[in-house]
Amino acid sequence: MNVVSRAETVATAEWSDLLGELDRWGDAGRLATFWWRDDDAEAMTPLLGRLLALAGPAPLALAAIPARASPDLEAALARFPRVAVLQHGWNHANHARTGKKSEFPAGRPSAEIARDLAAGRDRLKAIFDARAVAVFVPPWNRVAPEFTSLLRATGFAALSVMAPRQGALVEAGLKAIDVHVDLVAWKRGRGFIGSRAALGGLVAELRARRRDSNGDMAPIGILTHHLVMDAAAAEFLGELRKAIEGHRAARWADIRELLQ
Repeated sequence: MNVVSRAETVATAEWSDLLGELDRWGDAGRLATFWWRDDDAEAMTPLLGRLLALAGPAPLALAAIPARASPDLEAALARFPRVAVLQHGWNHANHARTGKKSEFPAGRPSAEIARDLAAGRDRLKAIFDARAVAVFVPPWNRVAPEFTSLLRATGFAALSVMAPRQGALVEAGLKAIDVHVDLVAWKRGRGFIGSRAALGGLVAELRARRRDSNGDMAPIGILTHHLVMDAAAAEFLGELRKAIEGHRAARWADIRELLQ
């Protein structure tokens, strides 16, 4: 879950580097698109409340764990119309017998996968109604490619994992709406990765898109986890939100827009 770039690596950067790169986008007549995904939502807690306050007017895609989602969460989100709910697996349980954690590892019976996908879809729809969108977010950002067809059959329109993808996880008809910069240092105490590292990841993604001769305009996804978000990460997000909102060549996108 480290900062990942599809092209050249920019290990660290400053705010001036981010603004300078956005200036180059503006000079080229291009508009950089960002989106924000937060994982592991279950109920309205002080930590989630802090995240929502921090997001302010920026659209937020909240990946909720269906089996643990509280029915009261929808009422608590009533004041936040720009929050969409994505399906974060079923119960965030590890079913991998070996290797990295995954709720949907290769070899798990397809019937179990289909059951869990449908159960999660139905529960989120019952709780959140129109706020629930057809985007699947596998726990630990891992789902075996063999289950892609089941995602489509269950009614999902898109899959969201951590870029770059390991293998062709998305077949025709299923969109890829990925995240690129995870703000949590999972192997270093679960604190904030630091402003310089986070900005380095963002600048690398922006630079790669600007220089892409094929005109790649995929939105840049920022990943947070409100349950482990520390004060430094919150401060960074506040500054980033303002920077994007205040620049002529940058904007926040709603996940529902990205599905169109």
